[in-house]
Amino acid sequence: MPPRSIAPPRLPGSTYLLTLAQAIHLTCAVISVTVAAVVGTALAPSQALGTIPYGIQFAAMMLCTYPASMLMRRWGRRRVFSLGALLLVASGVSGYLAAQHGSFGALTAAHALLGAFMACAGFYRFAAVDHVAAALKARAISLVVAGGVLAALAGPALASTLRSVAGFADFSLCYATLSVMGVATLGLMALWREPAPSPQSAAAAPASQAGSGWTLPVFTAIFCSAGAYLMMNLLMVQSSLVMKDICSFSASSRAIQAHVLAMFLPSFVTGPLIARIGLRATLVTGFVLLLCAAAAGTLVVAYEPIVGGLVLLGLGWNFVYVGGGALLARHVSDSSRHRWQGLNDTAIAACATLGAFLPAPLLSGVGWNVTNILLMPMCAAGIVLCWKALPRASNGMGAAVRA
Repeated sequence: MPPRSIAPPRLPGSTYLLTLAQAIHLTCAVISVTVAAVVGTALAPSQALGTIPYGIQFAAMMLCTYPASMLMRRWGRRRVFSLGALLLVASGVSGYLAAQHGSFGALTAAHALLGAFMACAGFYRFAAVDHVAAALKARAISLVVAGGVLAALAGPALASTLRSVAGFADFSLCYATLSVMGVATLGLMALWREPAPSPQSAAAAPASQAGSGWTLPVFTAIFCSAGAYLMMNLLMVQSSLVMKDICSFSASSRAIQAHVLAMFLPSFVTGPLIARIGLRATLVTGFVLLLCAAAAGTLVVAYEPIVGGLVLLGLGWNFVYVGGGALLARHVSDSSRHRWQGLNDTAIAACATLGAFLPAPLLSGVGWNVTNILLMPMCAAGIVLCWKALPRASNGMGAAVRA
């Protein structure tokens, strides 16, 4: 008699609330990217200090990420997520006052508070995999990351609409929007409940795979997520610097938006793809796409190759970032997950910070083409690591569950 088919497990409703929270988080990040340098340059004592607030934002995110993870272990995720939302409200108030009164110090404080909020919000994707069945972990992470699709559309629209409004200082309402987003996040956290452990989640990290120490899969997971963020941030920022000399601002904006959509749109299928072809194949595919993006960057410096490379960069980032998170969730024990998630996201924040500060020096020092060539060995190393860390017999979560 053939085995009776079993209905696949479903994601808990709390996952969809986290997707909305992630959309708010990334919308705030997009607004920040859009306005930070412009407002900073206008308010700074000298033009050279114009990007200091944005740099402080990344530094605050990096410094607060691990402590936030440890607080989640002690207080629970919901309380820390709510604390992060309060920081976002404060960030919006400080930024609004900075724009209204021309205060560079208040602007710097606003971006520091925003970075602290982002450190907390970065754990939404890991909250989605707490106490869920192994077969659902990749789907849960990819669905939460998919909140970036809304951010890619809403962020630029809000920044453009609120940039200049009669009766308010330029960009002040962009910052005020952050406070509104913080209140909305508090509302979502009031509705969200941390899922209770289920019998299925007991098998989410089998003793043979999960642990509390450094292993090759854990190192590979952190390398994938952090490396993908370094490459994505570096090339995205540097490409905008290159395009300002070869095309119009609107054309450059369309290219960046295509890149951001390529980063997040695949999230609707990345989870099912991991379940079908396995983590190893998904991660290797992601690194191959990143390698192709770097190869496109070695071609003639023109608009079309840059746009094509940015789309490939976004697609590759999604596969590697989501896959890296799923790999980490699979190979750490429940008791040590907060520590490893904190280390993972601290590494991501550090690489994102490097990706924000390195583009201009590299562009002036070695140029666009050579920057892309320098990133190719990292992609090759990622392919080798994924191949070694995930043998065919255990490369897919779906396979593990079916076994």
